[in-house]
Amino acid sequence: MIDKASALDTVLHRMKKIPPGSGLDLQTYKRDRSVVILRKDADNFFVVADGFSKESFSEDFKGLKKLLKKMLKREFPRSNKIRVYHVIMDDFKQYF
Repeated sequence: MIDKASALDTVLHRMKKIPPGSGLDLQTYKRDRSVVILRKDADNFFVVADGFSKESFSEDFKGLKKLLKKMLKREFPRSNKIRVYHVIMDDFKQYF
């Protein structure tokens, strides 16, 4: 679990180092809302929000920072801690 205040920097730092085909699943403490970030290739990321709204986005690394800032504010408005799980793309084939 990570603090929400440092979540953006921590997630972006991890996404720089994560190999293509993998990603991170960010969830609330109760696990009822989530944001999944998958790395498709060197500079393309796929983001799936499942909480207040169900949306999916495809972004480059610059756009990912802006999008994550907006998603964290929308999906985790009252959370202080965020659960972070490592996922692989095979688990999310239904989104492609």
